[in-house]
Amino acid sequence: MPKITLPDGSVREFDKPVSVADIAMDIGPGLAKAALAGRVAGELVDTSYVVSDDAEVALVTERDDDGLEVIRHSCAHLMAQAVQRLFPKAQVTIGPVIEDGFFYDFAFERPFTPEDLEAIEKTMKDIVKEDLQVERSVMSRADAVAHFKSIGEEYKVEIIESIPGEEELSFYKQGDFMDLCRGPHVPSTGKFKAFKLTSVAGAYWRGDANNAMLQRIYGTAWGSKADLKLYLQRLEEAEKRDHRKLGKQLELFHFQEEAPGMPFWHPRGWILYQAIQDYMQQVQRKHDYKEINTPQLVDYSLWEKSGHAAKFADEMFSVESDNRMYAIKPMNCPCHIQVFNQGLKSYRDLPLRLAEFGSCHRYEPSGSMHGLMRVRSFVQDDGHIFCTEDQIQSEVAEFMDLLFAVYRDFGFDEILLRLSTRPEKRVGSDDLWDKAEQSLKDALNATGLKWELLPGEGAFYGPKIEYSLKDCMGRIQQCGTIQVDFFLPERLGAQYVAEDSSRKTPVMLHRAILGSFERFIGVLIEHYAGAMPTWLSPVQAVLLNITDKQADYVLKTQENLKNQGFRVDADLRNEKVGFKIREHTLQKTPYMLVVGDKEVESGTIAVRTRGGEDLGTMTIDEFSSHLRQDVAQFGRSGAQLESDK
Repeated sequence: MPKITLPDGSVREFDKPVSVADIAMDIGPGLAKAALAGRVAGELVDTSYVVSDDAEVALVTERDDDGLEVIRHSCAHLMAQAVQRLFPKAQVTIGPVIEDGFFYDFAFERPFTPEDLEAIEKTMKDIVKEDLQVERSVMSRADAVAHFKSIGEEYKVEIIESIPGEEELSFYKQGDFMDLCRGPHVPSTGKFKAFKLTSVAGAYWRGDANNAMLQRIYGTAWGSKADLKLYLQRLEEAEKRDHRKLGKQLELFHFQEEAPGMPFWHPRGWILYQAIQDYMQQVQRKHDYKEINTPQLVDYSLWEKSGHAAKFADEMFSVESDNRMYAIKPMNCPCHIQVFNQGLKSYRDLPLRLAEFGSCHRYEPSGSMHGLMRVRSFVQDDGHIFCTEDQIQSEVAEFMDLLFAVYRDFGFDEILLRLSTRPEKRVGSDDLWDKAEQSLKDALNATGLKWELLPGEGAFYGPKIEYSLKDCMGRIQQCGTIQVDFFLPERLGAQYVAEDSSRKTPVMLHRAILGSFERFIGVLIEHYAGAMPTWLSPVQAVLLNITDKQADYVLKTQENLKNQGFRVDADLRNEKVGFKIREHTLQKTPYMLVVGDKEVESGTIAVRTRGGEDLGTMTIDEFSSHLRQDVAQFGRSGAQLESDK
């Protein structure tokens, strides 16, 4: 007689083993209808799962995050079934859940078209109306291989044969469609209320350009039509903010096939880039970081000694010269230890904070690259703090103060904190891991902010805190990190003289605030829809003449403002001033300074903002003061500035 404990603490007893669906029905028919899955002793299971012993059970509906996961997982199967109904020769390969949706890759003789997507979506709706039962079964690997070979699913055969182990595999069947899957899934196809196929793209099998090109169909699924509508509206807004489109429109950067995954920065984009770098240099100097620069090419033996070659060989670019093998550095850590190792250090030299705007290269599969967000060539605002064990907590706390201040200056005030602890495969003793994890926990608790624990997600050499921004659309963008490393300094021979004259290995804290300049700039462009805060705008103001008679005054005013350190352009084209204003508004220029005969006579300028606000007529000194104050507040909102006083 299993006793079922529900989340509210109530207990229900049954005289025989009972399914999750039966438990839901025992509570009430409304819940039975809404139940999509269950959690038994914390494990997500199908509603058909049978509970034989006493257990804690929770019912999962569309309102739960788990419910959405199940809906999207199942909707991928719904899409695959629809595709094969319409195109029987299409082979189904891999189809995971992704953020806000799912995709499935298909092997087919031609690319799918937008018209195909419409037909697939219609067929999906037909299958929903059929309300087919979704049934789980298990099969031996030999039987599974034989089955998929018999129906011509070569990719499924390859997937099954690549799965390690000998245990039976689970499958889910709905009508005439069956696929390999761990589950869980919705109990029937009638449970889907709101979904949409969003796009189709090419994707190499297993992400390898040497393999066949497949057709990847993306979709999204939600618990209600209202939620789907809101998501599609967000998607439309995200499309408008796409940094790749805005990068081209605002003449910031471009990509081309001759250098895949490596941006070409245009003059305006490089001004933005340098503004960020100059700012970070000033901030780091104030916090006693010593800026260094290390080589791009380093002998491969260093990466073998550090352990990176064994773990990241597939992501490293290498080159041979003078009968030696070199790697283009994929990260800066081993090189920073080489700087530390020059000259014997004392405990009095610690903490030693080294920083580098380190140019790195990593091989990213062509299918995974995405504008500035995922590139092969990037620059990290990398830093490494060499310290003693006793200094870990204070250094982490000081770093967090720095990080929060930087994020506020860029206009981000909602930061998510996550602590990733020891993975199963790791180096170092449990005692060292205990110290490292406790130091990070103490530093997090000292902030008074909420943080999330991610057990087992740490690096192989130490735990880490990840800092994620929430942008204006509510998307989570992981940028900063600080990691505690007891391993790499020892492996590369770093030592200092302790207070008792013994030789000890320093702790190394790996830290970054922005992450990579490229990705962070992509985040900024989308967060601000290209309308950067004045301090970051490549052009902060543009002077517009009405007729040629004002040209000399415009040029003198431009020189005056540029001499004060402002980035000011002059537009002297023979165009109507209204046309010029519209054009520079589209270029997201913060201020447009209009000059006519009246302004020349009075020694003033008429000031307009890109938002269309008329600030009236100002003297050059008055505008300089206004612009200086605007620049000085960085990207902080009025509320942020008030809280900082």
